[in-house]
Amino acid sequence: MNSQPSKKEMLYEGKAKKIYLTDNPEEVIVYFKDDATAFNAQKRGQVEKKGEMNNAITTLIFNYLKEKGIQTHFIKQLNEREQLVQKVSIIPLEFVVRNYSAGSMAQRLGVEEGIKSPVTIFDICYKKDELGDPLINDHHAVFLGAATYDELKKMYQLTAEINEVLKELFDKMNIILVDFKIELGKTSDGTIVLADEISPDTCRLWDKDTLKKLDKDRFRRDLGEVSEAYVEIYERLKKVLN
Repeated sequence: MNSQPSKKEMLYEGKAKKIYLTDNPEEVIVYFKDDATAFNAQKRGQVEKKGEMNNAITTLIFNYLKEKGIQTHFIKQLNEREQLVQKVSIIPLEFVVRNYSAGSMAQRLGVEEGIKSPVTIFDICYKKDELGDPLINDHHAVFLGAATYDELKKMYQLTAEINEVLKELFDKMNIILVDFKIELGKTSDGTIVLADEISPDTCRLWDKDTLKKLDKDRFRRDLGEVSEAYVEIYERLKKVLN
């Protein structure tokens, strides 16, 4: 039961992770890289310890979500940079949840950053690098064959549940969960589960008192102290979960 899975050939390499096959066709190993990209990979760099921190943060958060009854692909952390996960077929949609105005939404709508929304805003993007992951609506998603209306309903519901759990968790850390994006996948029996990662790469996280950005925007906007921000999120998370 506790034996280490054997890592076989690489299945896929993305911007921030590598995926490896194992001797179990139902499981893969995720390796977290230090590579950082922004603006659809037009900006590239390396952030020291980013892979280690994102692995550790995702492990803590996915375990916490599991305790709260949310199904994820996560099985266990293997080492500082790798985790074992259930093999899923990733749904080609990114679900973006916005609790405050920031980033592309603030630009698109011509509003200031940091306005608390009276409603939770859900965006979906079509996962297609060559198109720049365009913003689409439900009808586009069905047209593209990415999901059915029934599946979309389930995915919005799951995303809303994740948002509520995460808002409460980050609030305990004195952090505002401004927005975040998630990826969902289907297991071999068709169950839709949370996949990929939840980390400062995929969330906008602001300190409640100072509004200091503690996420990938530090890299995107050349704010410096990128690695330190990731470490700080990890330390605060560890503190509230222990």
